[in-house]
Order: sequence, then structure tokens, then C-alpha cells
Amino acid sequence: MELILSEHSESKDLIMKVGILAGATSNFGELWHISPRQMVREVTDEVLKEARLPKSKIDAVFVGNMLSSSLGNQDHLGAFFAEELGLSVPSTKVEAACASGGLSVHLAALSILSGQYRHVLVIGVEKMTDYKPELVNRALMGAGSDGEREAGATFSALYALIARVHMAKYGTKEIELAQVAVKNHYHASLNSHAQFKKQITLKQVLKSPPVSSPLKILDCSPITDGAAALILSPSDNKSQVSIIASQVATDTLGLSQREDLTSLKASIIAATNAYRQAGITPLDIDVAEVHDCFTIAEIIAMEDLGFFPKGEAAKNIFAKKTWIGIGHPVVNTSGGLKAAGHPVGATGVKQIVEIFHQLNGTSGNKQVENARLGLTHNVGGSGATCVIHILKKN
Repeated sequence: MELILSEHSESKDLIMKVGILAGATSNFGELWHISPRQMVREVTDEVLKEARLPKSKIDAVFVGNMLSSSLGNQDHLGAFFAEELGLSVPSTKVEAACASGGLSVHLAALSILSGQYRHVLVIGVEKMTDYKPELVNRALMGAGSDGEREAGATFSALYALIARVHMAKYGTKEIELAQVAVKNHYHASLNSHAQFKKQITLKQVLKSPPVSSPLKILDCSPITDGAAALILSPSDNKSQVSIIASQVATDTLGLSQREDLTSLKASIIAATNAYRQAGITPLDIDVAEVHDCFTIAEIIAMEDLGFFPKGEAAKNIFAKKTWIGIGHPVVNTSGGLKAAGHPVGATGVKQIVEIFHQLNGTSGNKQVENARLGLTHNVGGSGATCVIHILKKN
């Protein structure tokens, strides 16, 4: 474990090194046959086995979840899963809309750096498909502003507005949006845990039913059940991969208060601070998992994270410059939210599990060759919260 403050004693100057001992995910999809308790128990058993760590060594639990209260009528989720796992340790639910998983990892890492805990279990979990779509949409809009909800907006409508502005300002085309979906479905076809393992074509995306123009159904991430887990510890010889930067930034809840709809300000701030904390540049990143809740979101993320100049990401993605076996950085090897699935509270944890396995060289047929540095980008709402993590192979 390393904890060094700069002379300014600012958190973004903190030199971070937190080890990841193990990471696992459940299958993602319509898991009607399995309860949240079962999903969490299975991924927890898997990470404990992988880490060769007895359950008695877990000092604390952080649970990333968004919808347990609004859909599941369970507010006390930390105690809920501590009971299920047979743990009598501090166990806390963390909520930041769709960035709940990423924020739970951030807080767990800080708790280790503080010296309070040595082995921390991080869980991300969401059960969404048991409920009617209109109930899920209403619950998800709990992450929006009052004005957006009063107007009857959904997140597909909000991201459609963002897409329209980006198209008008930079000439982004619908076929370029579609290529994001094609890429991520191709990557998901290599992921045994993905919700959608079937490859799709540009024609299929462009001809899929409209949801909120210009976004079509195949531009949108699905409603998903799933869980993911990590075990974090002080970085030592046991951990082959470390978190070397963890940053969070926030912006306004609503779009109407923002200066620029073609960027997520929180992403830019969190990413800038994370690169500074890690002592690297965007060019150093080999593999990234970004928050592609809609295809336009990945395009904007590529620009906000500094991978491509403003207005250039769509063209570069269309040219396959982020595809496995071709591009650098390779983006969303899991299939992203779009094709691997988006169980909102689990997504941020799943992203880190994916990068952990990439840097460990244990990603099978979707392995990125010689990957040493990876990044995760987890967004809450339409950009009101952003969590960035940078991971390094030791």
C-alpha cells in the first residue's frame, strides 16, 4: 500500500496503488431464474476462491446498486448482503445512479489507502428484468432532473438530444453511430457472460425500430440482470494488477444547465485528474471500458477521454481504430453496456473486472495483446457523475 500526498495536499495529487486480488461477473441478461442473493453469493464465492482468501479475512463490503429501493423495496442493501454472505463486517450500499458500481470501487480503494481495512469485497448488483419496462424507465429517471421528469423525458430522449447536437456541430452520421453497436456486438460475441453474443450488421442497426430519433433500438443498451465482484487489498506481491488512479467528478443533473451538450464535463474533469494521478497520458492506455449506454455516449467518451480530437471519434470508430486486433486503445472488449448488458449498479464493477482480466492476460479469445494499462469510465445519469479508474499491470 502506498499513500503519498503532494505539497498541496490535494486528493487529485494522491499517488494511489491498490491491488486487485480477484474479479468475477455473473452471466448478464434476463436472469428470471436467479435472485439477487444467488447472483451475489455466486460471484463472491468465485472471487474468494480465485484470491485464495477465506471469507473470514474480508474486513468490509461495499455494494454498488441503484434500484433496490425503487424496484425491489429493499433500502438496507449493505446488511441484506452481509446477512446472505454470513459476514459481520461493515457493509455499505453505494448509490450514484449508473455510476454506483464505479463509486463503490472508488470508496473501497480509499478505505484501503486510509489503512482502515486490508481486504475489501466490492459487489455490484442489479435485478431489472423482473419488472415492467415502464416501471424500470420511471425508476431510472430518478437519476434525472425534476424538469426532465416533468417533461416526460427518458434517458434515450436525453441522449438523442445530445446526439442531435453532436451531429449538427461535427457532422456525425447515423451510420457512424451504428458502427459503435456493430463493434460492441462483435466484442460481445467473444464474451461468454454477455447478454447479446450475436454479431449484427450496420444495416440491421439502421433498420431497427426508432426509439428517440436518431437513436434506434440497436443504439441503446438493454435492461439487464447481473452481478460483479472484486477483492481489493494493499498492493503487494500477491496482486498482479493495481488501481493507480481513481477519480470522481460531478456536473448538473439536467442538460439544460450545461454549457456544451457535445461533452460530459464530469468525464473531462475526472479523466484529467486520473491521468495526472497516474502520471500518464491518454496515449498510454491500451484497453478501455467506457460507458456506452447509447452509441453516441461512446463517441463522446472517446473525445472526452482524450483518445481522439473533438469531432473525430465517430470517424475513427467507423474506421475500426478501436476494434480488438486492430485498434489502440481497444474499447469495450466485454461488449460494453450495449451488448454485454447494463445491470446499472453492477456495470462499474464489471468494467474493472474486465480490465483486470485483460491486464492479467486471462481474457481468452478477446485478449488484447500486451495490454499493460487500462481505463474504466462509468457515468451516472446523463453525465451528472463520472468515475474514472486507471489500472496497471504490475
